[in-house]
Amino acid sequence: MPTDTSARKIDRGDSEGCPLHRGTDGVWQVRGYSAARAVLRSTDTVQAGLGVETVEKMPAKIRRPVLYRDGAEHREHRRQTAKYFTPRRVDEHYRPIMQRVSDAQIGKLRADGQAQLSELSFHLSIEVASAVIGLTDSRPGIRRRLERFFPEEFGEPGFTSLHGLYWVWRQAANWTSVYLGDVRPAIRARRRDRRDDLISHLLDDGCSAAEILGECITFAAAGMITTREFVNVAAWHLFTDEELLARYREADEPGRLAVLHEILRLEPVVGHLRRRTTAAVEVPDGDGVVTIPEGDVVDIVVSATNTDTAAMGDQPEAVCPGRSLSAGASPQGLSFGDGAHKCPGSNIAILETDIFLSKLFSLPGLTMRQPPRVTFNDAIGGYELRDFVVALSQD
Repeated sequence: MPTDTSARKIDRGDSEGCPLHRGTDGVWQVRGYSAARAVLRSTDTVQAGLGVETVEKMPAKIRRPVLYRDGAEHREHRRQTAKYFTPRRVDEHYRPIMQRVSDAQIGKLRADGQAQLSELSFHLSIEVASAVIGLTDSRPGIRRRLERFFPEEFGEPGFTSLHGLYWVWRQAANWTSVYLGDVRPAIRARRRDRRDDLISHLLDDGCSAAEILGECITFAAAGMITTREFVNVAAWHLFTDEELLARYREADEPGRLAVLHEILRLEPVVGHLRRRTTAAVEVPDGDGVVTIPEGDVVDIVVSATNTDTAAMGDQPEAVCPGRSLSAGASPQGLSFGDGAHKCPGSNIAILETDIFLSKLFSLPGLTMRQPPRVTFNDAIGGYELRDFVVALSQD
């Protein structure tokens, strides 16, 4: 067992505090693993984060993206689309894409001698997620359009200042750009000839172009943005931990995935998950039970739940693949969520990360020339790693 008290690269400053308490703002904060899992699995909660406030302002005739739906409608959609995320489909349909794109990105590094890792990983995540979604008929420039849609710093839209008006205009321009450059070409191609992807399913389900655009943006954030960051943080850990890197290089695929799950537990890309109760919800708190009233907002601090010693055992802030877990705890903690809204693409994210990193760290002379700069994206409650330079030595 490692002796370091904390191996975390990302300091969110929120790992300490009461396991369950109600703040002065009325929001319940949950840091205990079992309490958080109970909230996420409760049928008496609905989404209360990840931009749901903006979605609620959409016209009533437009169906919400699945991320923002709950209850029977949400369960039925997940049931119909589950086929796109099964382990077998990931292995048979998406693994070859992951291999091809990883080889292409590694080829860029070989040719140039050095590269920004965040750029290589973004290309990887874009192409894999695009294949799942069906964004395969895009005009040139999808990466630039997505980077503008998910900028490093967000402004607050509004109509009372020039700054607010700018962000109103920018959001409208970004939605239009992604629709014209990526979503509309995909819809047109699939109206002529259905394919085995999410957009074809949405067309068969009677979705409008606006509804398909909303789903595509949601999946882009979930499948492209978060995977990009996890590739970066996992590489950072491997570059700076010789023992962990040796273990990763020597392991078979299940062993490598165990390493990645442990890093993800320690460094969840999305640090907070919010829910609003639609009825009183009872959650465990130590030896007792606490009742969260109907209508309250619950903030699940994932970075804290994932280091709860009751679930994760001793030294929860150390990197220890294969650690002894309590009954019901997942190796990656709650980094993919839990319950009805658990991330459907978890198998995709972990496998593409492994395929890319296993190729990257097999390169002779690979070095980290410059560690990443860490910033935080409050829009998705996550971190961003930029200016991460990797290089191949010429010796």
